[in-house]
Amino acid sequence: MKARSPLWKTGTLLTALSLVAPASSALTFNFTDAGGVAAGSAAALGFQAAADLWSSLFTDDVTVNIEVGFTDLGAGILGQSSSTHALVSYDSFRNALTADQTSVFDAAAVSNLPTGSSVPLWVNYTANNPNGSGGAASYLDNDGDDNNSWINLTAANAKALGFNVGSGLDARISFSTAFNWDFDDSDGISSSYFDFIGIAAHEMGHALGFISGVDILDINSPNGTTYYDDDEFIFVSTLDLFRYSTESLAQDALDWSADKRDKYFSIDGGNTPLASFATGKTHGDGRQASHWKDKQGLGLMDPTAAPGEYLQITDYDLLAFDVIGWDLNLEPIPAPGSLALMLAGVAGIGGSLRRRPERSR
Repeated sequence: MKARSPLWKTGTLLTALSLVAPASSALTFNFTDAGGVAAGSAAALGFQAAADLWSSLFTDDVTVNIEVGFTDLGAGILGQSSSTHALVSYDSFRNALTADQTSVFDAAAVSNLPTGSSVPLWVNYTANNPNGSGGAASYLDNDGDDNNSWINLTAANAKALGFNVGSGLDARISFSTAFNWDFDDSDGISSSYFDFIGIAAHEMGHALGFISGVDILDINSPNGTTYYDDDEFIFVSTLDLFRYSTESLAQDALDWSADKRDKYFSIDGGNTPLASFATGKTHGDGRQASHWKDKQGLGLMDPTAAPGEYLQITDYDLLAFDVIGWDLNLEPIPAPGSLALMLAGVAGIGGSLRRRPERSR
């Protein structure tokens, strides 16, 4: 088995908002060098190639500002990202997502969002857990507090939905200086090197909104330490609105718990599992919840990468970004006669994206 290294992400909450900005038609990226990514360097060209990939996929008229660089990230960490975040009321968010519908998948996702002005959560490891303070057993939190009624978006994701977050820095991406990087994927990825463009695209994917607030719950509730009331966890992300489990579905709630149970991606209210999510580094499967489940080949947003592995965007990736507010630059998909048929047609919505090249070394 090939050794695998994790791709980490972090997040920083900086602002709250609810103002809507004008609509749209082309995604662009501005990069600022924080060290090791000088203009014209292999790294700079690699970041631009990753940016061009995302720009080819989405039509949103958004400029994403990212600081990029190389540093010592610690043992086994290939890259990490941190984002500026925005808080939006659930009502405002749902209205924006409703107005942003461009595909049959968007329509299904919007029609199955929780009604009312808050979202019910299946949660654990809180100080006010009715099963016992800090308890691992999950419970239904549907009291409409701040954690139920506010959505936490990355700044880039907020921009895609028309919210005005200003023109400041949207994210920071750091690459490790401890690994060998293959900056040219035209002839494949060398066996002892990591796919720089693919991992850059992965970290940019976090900035675009592929995150889960479950990571905040998970790292702030280690066994035997201080716990926090559920209303302090105002970190439910856009992607979390499509995070379910068998248990949460029975409660008509989203699954926002940190444990090893299967959590899955669903756009029809949890009735149809499409792909599994990672479940948390501390209490879950050992991988950050802001990823697909590891080692299932689900897509670019998997949590790990191996030397020589060529990373590719899959239909699961595209569907996730589509329903959280990004507008896919693909041929319109005819609406089928039923949701079941639509979901069966998920395979192939993206065609060949970042096609694997023939190896010559």
